[in-house]
Amino acid sequence: MPLGTNVVGVGLSHVFGDIDFDPLLQAENTTVTVNSIALQYVRPFKIGNKQARIDVLIPYSFAQWEGLLVGEPKSVKRQGFADPRLRLSLNFIGPKAMTLKEMQEYMKANPVYTTVGASIALSVPLGQYDGDKLLNIGANCFVIRPQIGFVHNWGSWSFELTSSVFFYTNNNDFYIDKTKKQKPLFAMQTHLNKQFKHRIWSSLSFGYGQGGNSIVNRQPKDDERGNFIGGLSAGMPISKKHSIKIAYATTITFKEVGANTNGFVFGWSTLF
Repeated sequence: MPLGTNVVGVGLSHVFGDIDFDPLLQAENTTVTVNSIALQYVRPFKIGNKQARIDVLIPYSFAQWEGLLVGEPKSVKRQGFADPRLRLSLNFIGPKAMTLKEMQEYMKANPVYTTVGASIALSVPLGQYDGDKLLNIGANCFVIRPQIGFVHNWGSWSFELTSSVFFYTNNNDFYIDKTKKQKPLFAMQTHLNKQFKHRIWSSLSFGYGQGGNSIVNRQPKDDERGNFIGGLSAGMPISKKHSIKIAYATTITFKEVGANTNGFVFGWSTLF
């Protein structure tokens, strides 16, 4: 993003699928549906002569779980804010921070270039949470996610590869006065992007995350995550300062505990 710009966006998502819980919970044939709306703000700036940016994401969700609990049909609904997320990013190898005009001139003169950067994201436990309930929208813990990666651009194509680690603080009010600790989860993501005429773009994405075992009241749980995610997205401008985006994503779990879901996203953003 060029210096001197701000982006505000609104996204709508619909996610549905199956969940496999810890067998000790005696929950079977469980499905979940989550409809969410999210507000995002992005602002680029510079640190020295390096490009940086700040992102703020505030989501609100409507969730429903259905299935068998101890053999009896059950349905649970929750709605409320999910945990908001703040993220700070910095590019430390590659083009310097530039205005829109400077960026256009640089890309014209350098059709092939690589950017290397890092970010730190923080999810804040302000979302809907009730310690007497097992299922909630918020996590009731801070999630800290450092990330490092690179983007290689050549002409109208770009390839991105990132790795990150999710660190979790303790949830000291987990399901009727228990304490839940969670080990780090390691993740990798890759994106192949294509730019077309008239600022239309598309992207193919894949990712995998593993780890995140939990410990409840000092008792280790056999609930390691092993999730694959794949997705397609595309976007286009609808005016000089407004654009829209659509996306599809699927998740597949390779462990006994996890979720197999499909999701659709529609987003609108404005540049000012």
